[in-house]
Amino acid sequence: MTTTNTSFDLARITAPFEGSTTALLRITTGLFLVPHGAQKLFGAFGGYGLDGTGQFFAQQLGFGEFGYLAALGSGLVEFFGGLFLAAGLLTRLASLAVAVLLVVASSVHFGSGFFWTNGGWEYPILWAILALSFAVRGGGQYSLDRAFGLKL
Repeated sequence: MTTTNTSFDLARITAPFEGSTTALLRITTGLFLVPHGAQKLFGAFGGYGLDGTGQFFAQQLGFGEFGYLAALGSGLVEFFGGLFLAAGLLTRLASLAVAVLLVVASSVHFGSGFFWTNGGWEYPILWAILALSFAVRGGGQYSLDRAFGLKL
């Protein structure tokens, strides 16, 4: 007596797409960060540039005399870290910097509760966890890290 396996194996169907979906998530995560950095660094997309953002960080966020440096650092991490993450270049280092930045940024939102619609911390924490996942797993098969044989 022969038996036939009629079970549906979704994993077999989705396995060939694993590398491309990882790349899609990495690219999207990185590219979504870039405009935020461009706002801080260049005043693009309705941003205030370094001077305005530095003043906001100093006066509204409590960075005091370090407001400009905090704006510069966060802008650089968002802009260049996002580009590097999207390209999969030095992925672990770039995404670790992004994750740290977003954990610090989320601390600014803790007083507003959970929901992002009220200025809460859910959104920056979500992005921090996405970045952290690439700090752990690396850029994946479709990354410049893989193409250049980098393990960072």
